[in-house]
Amino acid sequence: MIKIKTLDHLVLTVKSIPKTIDFYEKILGFKSTSFIPAKDPSAQPRTALLFGSMKINLHPADAPYKPYANVPLPGTADLCFILDDINSTTKDIPQVIEFLNKNNIPIESGPVNTTGANGRMLSVYIRDPDLNLIEIAKYE
Repeated sequence: MIKIKTLDHLVLTVKSIPKTIDFYEKILGFKSTSFIPAKDPSAQPRTALLFGSMKINLHPADAPYKPYANVPLPGTADLCFILDDINSTTKDIPQVIEFLNKNNIPIESGPVNTTGANGRMLSVYIRDPDLNLIEIAKYE
């Protein structure tokens, strides 16, 4: 058996890298970065989103980078992000909802009680520019 320690990164296939960066930076506080793949130093720079100790690589839908998922399509992800209730002005889900409303981000669902990897959470669901389902949650 292989024992996995943690998730290092994931890939989102997106229609527009600039629109994706704008949403994740302005709404979720992520930081964008560019990098050259280690396996091909002559390749064009790629884009990733950083948050906490995690990374989301962005692949353009019209020309995904190899290797890629079997069916790399925008809008097929369902991701849950845990609220940073220490280093943020939005420390709970009602404040998140207020922020989303002020920024004209429609709420898909919530607040609703959910179960995460470490127990009970209160969550709110939104959509990113590619219509991926984004859950913002806080452990109770």
